Amino acid sequence: MSVDNHTRILVAGTGPVGMISALAFAGAGFDVVLAGPPARADDGRTTALMVPALKVLDRLGVLAELSKGAAPLKVMRIIDGTARLIRSPMVTFRAGEIGEEHFGFNFQNRVLNAVLENAVTEHAGIAWRRTLVESWKLGEGGVVATLSDGETVEARLAVAADGRNSPARQAAGISATSRTLPQAALVLNFAHGRDHAFTSTEFHTETGPFTQVPLPGRRSSLVWVVRPETARQLAELDDAALSLRVEQQMQSMLGRVTVEGGRQIYPLSTSLPLRFAGKRVALVGEAAHVFPPIGAQGLNLGIRDVEQLVAMASKHADDPGAAAALAAYDSARRPDILARTGAVNLLNMSLLSDMLPAQLARGLGLNLLGGLSPVRAFFMREGLRPGSGFAALASSLRAPRRGSPTTAE
Repeated sequence: MSVDNHTRILVAGTGPVGMISALAFAGAGFDVVLAGPPARADDGRTTALMVPALKVLDRLGVLAELSKGAAPLKVMRIIDGTARLIRSPMVTFRAGEIGEEHFGFNFQNRVLNAVLENAVTEHAGIAWRRTLVESWKLGEGGVVATLSDGETVEARLAVAADGRNSPARQAAGISATSRTLPQAALVLNFAHGRDHAFTSTEFHTETGPFTQVPLPGRRSSLVWVVRPETARQLAELDDAALSLRVEQQMQSMLGRVTVEGGRQIYPLSTSLPLRFAGKRVALVGEAAHVFPPIGAQGLNLGIRDVEQLVAMASKHADDPGAAAALAAYDSARRPDILARTGAVNLLNMSLLSDMLPAQLARGLGLNLLGGLSPVRAFFMREGLRPGSGFAALASSLRAPRRGSPTTAE
């Protein structure tokens, strides 16, 4: 059993957030140990990453390779696909409306994982232990992780990127409020007869969102949120029957649909810890927040976790796991995480609710977004970069009106 007394950062978890954490910390000059087996190669999901997250991937040196198999998102729209009494108008968000070429790119998870794994393997500052952490010891001066192969690793800071049931979070004594939702996501890719014009469409239904996101060519990915029993029934249909169901749900807006192989089902849940750091453990990704797949927020939020954690650690380079450093991280992440998880969970609850007030509130909100371009621009900017919507609003209020003097005479 060996002990590495020089390791500064231990990252537990090898999903995209874990590998991005390892690359970001190594890029900031820290010695890094990454613990966990390679990510599953059969993940059929895709992930839409917005412009700020793309800039992070670019700094890490992986964006150019990733972009080869990605599709840009230039238009995003919401369509009320419910049959309820109160229905909302279609809302369309265009990147050009806020001066952006695109909102982001849609990546296939298996490609994202493969590119990140290659970058981690080639980075001289990362030691990848391809096994799980079996037990944790958290002390005043550091953490000691015992791996399942018997190796022991010491670190000043443990980054918990080990998922929604995070063992590292549990070891730190950080409790989380979790809830299983009466929903499951059917995930698949499909070809279609018409061009998607780099447009993503999110249909709101009584069971959750039905979200089409463009892939290269006349192909798209789909996340269809329904009741768990419905997801199983849909998954058991033959290709022709399922293709027809998808086309009907999309109102044939992309023409004839042909589903591809590899359909998968993911149960949905929510989780939010009481703290985002403690006892030399910092939470990132799904260890810090779990919510339904609405509005492409999940991994984007996780990458912001990593950004702020690395920035905090760099300011406390002598001891990035010290109590003061972790308190600063918790304070910095709390507003963003609470705002995003709260908004997504409320919207999801409004879809599931048959109560008239919930329908009225959702309808009013979408009416405002659809009818008022300043409100729409504000939400688009906030969706990309937290705080940028408020910054643009403040800038517009400070700008002198046309015809008014700009200096005192």
